[in-house]
Amino acid sequence: MQVTQASRLKNVTYDIRGPVLRRARQLETEGHEIIKLNLGNPAPFGLFAPDDVLRDVVEAIPDSQGYSDARGIQAARVAVAESFTRREVAGVGPDDVFLGNGVSELIVMSMQALLNTGDEVLVPSPDYPLWTGAVNLCGGHAVHYECVEADGWQPDLDSVADQITERTRALVIINPNNPTGAVYSREILLGLLELARTHGLLVLTDEIYDQILYEGAVHHSAAALAPDLLVLTFGGLSKTYRLAGFRSGWLVISGPREHAADYLDGLELLANMRLCPNVPAQHAIPAALGHSVGIRPLLEPGGRLRDQRDHAWQQLTSIPGISCVQPAGALYLFPRLDPEVHKITDDEQMMMDFLEQQHVLLSHGSGFNLQTTDHLRLVFLAPVTVLDDAIGRLAAFLAGYHQ
Repeated sequence: MQVTQASRLKNVTYDIRGPVLRRARQLETEGHEIIKLNLGNPAPFGLFAPDDVLRDVVEAIPDSQGYSDARGIQAARVAVAESFTRREVAGVGPDDVFLGNGVSELIVMSMQALLNTGDEVLVPSPDYPLWTGAVNLCGGHAVHYECVEADGWQPDLDSVADQITERTRALVIINPNNPTGAVYSREILLGLLELARTHGLLVLTDEIYDQILYEGAVHHSAAALAPDLLVLTFGGLSKTYRLAGFRSGWLVISGPREHAADYLDGLELLANMRLCPNVPAQHAIPAALGHSVGIRPLLEPGGRLRDQRDHAWQQLTSIPGISCVQPAGALYLFPRLDPEVHKITDDEQMMMDFLEQQHVLLSHGSGFNLQTTDHLRLVFLAPVTVLDDAIGRLAAFLAGYHQ
């Protein structure tokens, strides 16, 4: 008997972990060394969490052998709630916090609780593709609104407004944005929130990179700007606290709840069905959120992430036919290949060819639900010497590449 995948997966894609990554794994098993600049995973590049955060987790292991509350341990939820109070988000307590096995699990749960077949969710283009995949997996339809490269990848409010229909249920905001590194202005956020207010949309805001900011960029919390709207804010320890493998994420509910009781009951049902998040990893949350150092020293002039961003951006934009908006936040460069210079019709194939020829793994732009094939994403977590090597190989590859 042939076993086939469920029909609901037919419209679900996650191309940035698709055929190119599978081929990279095959090349590694054949003995090739691959430079991997495809994932925002700090630990392989020597970026680790503070020792006292790890120490708290180790000390808590004897007390982590049973299930926790389905929403997560009390101390961690209190720490998250207090962090939102410091960000001037009113009315958030520990009962408004759901902990998850990473933000990814919580994104899927939020969609499972919300969507009926055919419901629409507004998602930015380009986006972190898990958002589009989760909407489609849960029977909805991801409708993409444009972010404008010439405007620093800020969302186009007219594009958002034009996409709203009677089936639209929610608006997704990714700020700072992955893959572009854009940090949205206060005016743009207020415009997005006003559209949500006018059309009665649930706001889902992915703020996992909220502390990874460069050159005076300011992150504005959507929940703080719109206390009158129901806002679900997603964050976690993966990036700022360099604990991607712990899968410690959170979802915070703010704003008026009285008209959303049924939806919130659905969220709690799904939390109960998974029993609880990983308990030992939850103990990292109070220590991390209370840590006085954080990531700031890495982002200032002379800091490792700032230097790597600057160097990689300079090297990339020195390649003929490549331009790139300098990211104000996050961990990625999203350069554009001038179609007049580099005539690329299949950017995934380009990344496959680059991997085969130069043994460097990057991500293709259309994998982030961009409608064109003229972008790629490069993670700048690696040391400068590795970035130089990889970008040098890209320049050599593009100099002779044709489709």
